[in-house]
Amino acid sequence: MNEILAIVVPCYNEEEMLDYTAKKLKDKLNDLSSKVQISKKSYIVFVDDGSTDQTWEKISELSKKSSIFVGIKLTKNQGHQNALLAGLMSVKNQCDISISIDADLQDDINCFEDMINKFHEGSEIVYGVRNNRHSDSVFKKITAQSYYKVLRILGANIVYNHADFRLMSNKALEGLSSFSEVNLFLRGLVPMVGYSSSSVYYTRDERLAGESKYPLKKMLFLAFEGITSLSVSLLRFITLLGVAVSLISILMLFYILIRHFQDKTISGWSSLIVSVWFLGGIILFSLGIIGEYVGKIYLETKKRPRYIIEEITHSEMNGEL
Repeated sequence: MNEILAIVVPCYNEEEMLDYTAKKLKDKLNDLSSKVQISKKSYIVFVDDGSTDQTWEKISELSKKSSIFVGIKLTKNQGHQNALLAGLMSVKNQCDISISIDADLQDDINCFEDMINKFHEGSEIVYGVRNNRHSDSVFKKITAQSYYKVLRILGANIVYNHADFRLMSNKALEGLSSFSEVNLFLRGLVPMVGYSSSSVYYTRDERLAGESKYPLKKMLFLAFEGITSLSVSLLRFITLLGVAVSLISILMLFYILIRHFQDKTISGWSSLIVSVWFLGGIILFSLGIIGEYVGKIYLETKKRPRYIIEEITHSEMNGEL
């Protein structure tokens, strides 16, 4: 009992939400502390992912008002996954457990207590899982459900309807730190850590202010990033596709020979044009997938840093409630 809890909150242009988020999270820590579920040294870490508004100024102001708030400023926008990893790796030696949550607080902070209870029951990782998608549009609901199913089919071990709302123990964070991929997809990497895990279920709320940081374009990019980062099944799919096209070509050859001997062949270019376009499309599609994997290999071999921290508001990563 009395574990030090670090709440890690990645932020990008969240000036409209920060005051509300900070108050709600601080109240929640006070509540958990009063119930003796966490240590009074527990704290909240806001990671500024290269925001272009007043997000960092607000984080700095919060840190000056209370030592419970810690700010980490990245040198530039590195993306949500890298910002989240920067926060988790910064706190892994300064806490017993961590909970990651987005700054919009659409995920239910009332699940914190259940997550901590699951940890006490022996789970090193506790996933926050949505029990429904009533707040999503029809399009997003269909695409999200299809995405999880495709990942499962391709062999990726991913928790259905889970994003990046989770509890991780110090031990699990240490395990995560051993993964050195530049192409990050934490939803797929965390299950690979392999420690005992469980889930808590909640209903996702609407965003109160600001705009979603995951429009359709970024959602599609994240989806493709997850598929290509976690599985090589697409490369095997190309092989199977090539075999299938070859078999179809052999069948077509037999068909043409039969029609020829029956003297029923019709001269024309339609079948030729269709074949050329069909095979050309498959070749370009295959090259695109191969190119995506080659590009990832290129980035991994360069071993560029996943993030660079410019400033931390406190030298010690904890504070008194």
